[in-house]
Amino acid sequence: MGGSWAGLVVAVVGVVGTLGAALLTQNRADRTKRLELQAAAEQRREERQHAEALLRAEQAQVRQRESLDLRRRCYIELNTASRQFLTTMNNYLHALRRDGDADAALAELEASRAAYRDRYSEAQMIAPQPVLRACSVAKHRLNAAYGKIKQQAPALSGSAAGLQALEDELHQQVWPCVGAQKDAMRADLGVDDSP
Repeated sequence: MGGSWAGLVVAVVGVVGTLGAALLTQNRADRTKRLELQAAAEQRREERQHAEALLRAEQAQVRQRESLDLRRRCYIELNTASRQFLTTMNNYLHALRRDGDADAALAELEASRAAYRDRYSEAQMIAPQPVLRACSVAKHRLNAAYGKIKQQAPALSGSAAGLQALEDELHQQVWPCVGAQKDAMRADLGVDDSP
């Protein structure tokens, strides 16, 4: 009976070994498959993160372009309104000097002042602080000149010397501030003045 038990034990060990090998092989195959799936999931996650980063970068570029376009439009309108406001102040002084239609020139001055005020209000919501500082200086000079012209010019009507003094003040004190405002806006837009 010892030999038959030994044969039985050998058979059982052989069967257990065969079954164990199959289980070990299956377990390793499952583990390999899990690792492959984890690697594929990690790769998909990295690709998704990369795609999201690219999308965020593209959206940031679009926002930056839109902001630049908005500021450019605002600056063009503010620069135009500032210069028009100054020009109509000059025109009003000329109309008073030559006894022209001062009422029409005054109406044009008031309209350009209102247009300037609207453009300045828009710039306050759009422009960065360095530009706003230059715009604020120009605004104060423009408004001071406007107030002075409104107060003094009618009394100086026909007085070439008095009206010329007001006009000289516009050219010496206000135009440079409007020019500095333009330079600040150009700098913000990245417009290079160098040759």
